Amino acid sequence: MHGKIIIIEGLDGCGKSTQLELLRTQFPACRFLTFPNYDSHAGEIISEYLAGRIPDTDPVHSAYSASTFYAADRYISFRKDWFVDYAAGRNILSARYTTSNAVYQMTKLPRTEWESYCKWLYDLEYGKLGIPKPDAVLFLDVPVEVSQKLLNARYGGDARKKDIHEADPAYLKCCREAALFAAETDPVPWTFLPCCENGSLLPVDVIQAMLTEKISQLLG
Repeated sequence: MHGKIIIIEGLDGCGKSTQLELLRTQFPACRFLTFPNYDSHAGEIISEYLAGRIPDTDPVHSAYSASTFYAADRYISFRKDWFVDYAAGRNILSARYTTSNAVYQMTKLPRTEWESYCKWLYDLEYGKLGIPKPDAVLFLDVPVEVSQKLLNARYGGDARKKDIHEADPAYLKCCREAALFAAETDPVPWTFLPCCENGSLLPVDVIQAMLTEKISQLLG
C-alpha cells in the first residue's frame, strides 16, 4: 500500500520552502521533497530555461516544451529517489509538483486551451510517465504585490537575480488565475490558504499552524 502525497503550492515568494522546513519537525515520519531538483541533469536544463537561455518566442511551444523539462525532473526523482519510500507506504510532503506546471505553463496559452492543456499534462505525468497522482494540494495564497516585496528582500533588492518568472508580476497574476482554474477542474482537491492580512504576510507560525492542521486532517 503506497503512501499519500500532499503538495504545498503557491506563487514565487510565498514562503513554501520556509514552511516545508518547519513541517519537518511536525511530521518527522513523512518524506519531504522539493521540485525542481536543480542538482539533477534535468534540473540543469530547468536552470537554463529559467535563466532565459532556451529562447522560444512562441508561447504555445514554450508551454509544452517547458512542461516536459519539469516532468522529466519529477520522473527521474521518482524512479531514482523516493519510489521505494512511497511504495512502502511512507507519506510524501512536497513543495511544488505537477500542479506547478499547470499554474505556470498553461498561463502562456489562450484561456480556451487551458482545459486541453491540463488533460495533456495530467496524462503525460500521471499516465504516460507513471508519476503518482497527489492526494491533495494546499495552495499558499499570497497577493503578487506582497510576494514581490518578499522576493525583493530575498535578493537584496537586486532584480537581476530573479528568474524569468519571478521578474514578471503581470505573468504571476495570470498564474494565480491559472491556479484557480486548476483548482476548479483538477480531480485532486485543492485548498487555498489565505496567507495575508491587510496587505502583509501573516506571521510564519500562523501559516504553519494552518498547514499543520490541514495536513493532519489529510493524513488522518
